[in-house]
Amino acid sequence: MKKIVSFLPSATELIYALDAQDMLLGVTHECVYPKEAKFKPKVIDTIVDSEKLNSKQIDDVICKLINDGKDIFILNKENIKKANPNLIVSQNTCEVCAAHTNQVQQVIEMLEIKPEIYSMDPHNIKEILAGIIEFSKIINVEEKGKNLKKELEKRIEKIKSKKINNTPKIVAIEWVNPFFTAGHWVPEMIEISGGVNLISKTGEHSRKMTIHEIEDVQPEIIILMPCGFDVKRTKIEYEKFLKNDKEWNKLQAVKENNVFAVDANSFFSKPSIRTIDGIEILAKIIHPEIFSNISIPENSYVKLGSNY
Repeated sequence: MKKIVSFLPSATELIYALDAQDMLLGVTHECVYPKEAKFKPKVIDTIVDSEKLNSKQIDDVICKLINDGKDIFILNKENIKKANPNLIVSQNTCEVCAAHTNQVQQVIEMLEIKPEIYSMDPHNIKEILAGIIEFSKIINVEEKGKNLKKELEKRIEKIKSKKINNTPKIVAIEWVNPFFTAGHWVPEMIEISGGVNLISKTGEHSRKMTIHEIEDVQPEIIILMPCGFDVKRTKIEYEKFLKNDKEWNKLQAVKENNVFAVDANSFFSKPSIRTIDGIEILAKIIHPEIFSNISIPENSYVKLGSNY
C-alpha cells in the first residue's frame, strides 16, 4: 500500500474522493476539505499569517520573501519522518499557492528510503480530469478514478448542453490589491459556463493587471475570486479597497450592479475536482434564468454592491 504525503490540497481532496484516505499520512495546513483531512498530521505550514493581513500586506510580504530567496512554507520534519512516505504529491504550478521544489528536495534529503515524487500540474479542465486517471493508476484504484471522471464529465456536459443565446463579457480577478488576472483553468470555466472571458487566457499564469486594462475591455460582469479566500473574506477586501474607489465605480459592471464574490478557496484557486462545482456556480451567476434549478453549495457566491 502507498504511504502518501500530500503537499497539495487538491491532491488531498482527490485522495478522499477516491476513498484512499487510509494511505494518506501527512497533509498541509491548507488541506481542510473534506473536514476529515484537518485531523491528518500536518507536514507543511506557512510563515505568512493571511488571517491577520489584508491582500496588499500579503502581497508585500510574499514578494519580499521571494525577492530575498526565502521560503514561504516550512516543513514539520518530525511528522515527515513519522509518515516515512513512499509517495509525495507536489506541484510546480505556483510557488505561492502550495509547497514547491525546495520543500520536496528537503524531504528527499531527509529520508533514507527515497520516495516517489508525483507532480500534479494541470492548467485546464481537461488536464484536471486526466490527472484523476493518472493518479488513480499510481495508487491502484483505477476503476474508482474512471467512475469519478465520468461523473464529473456528465456534470460539465449538462452545463454545455444548454442553449445559450447571449454570452456576456466577463473579467475574473484573482487578487484585489494589486489586481491579478485569473488564469490557468478559470478562463475555460467561464467559457463552459456561457460567458466570454476577457484579458486572461486558458493555461496562462495569473499576472498583475491594472484598472485601466479592465476599463479598456468594459466587462458586463466582474467576478472577484482572490486566491485562497472565501466569500466572507473577499467581501472584507472589497469593502476595504474597492467599494469607495472612484475608478472602480466608473466600470460598467459596477454601475450595473454585476459584481460577484465567489468562494475561490473551495472552487477556483486550486486545480481540484471541485472546479466542476465552480463551473456550476459560474453558470448560476452568468445565466441565472437558464440554470435556476442547478444545485450549488451554500455560501458559494454573493452579489456585491457599489457605494455610488
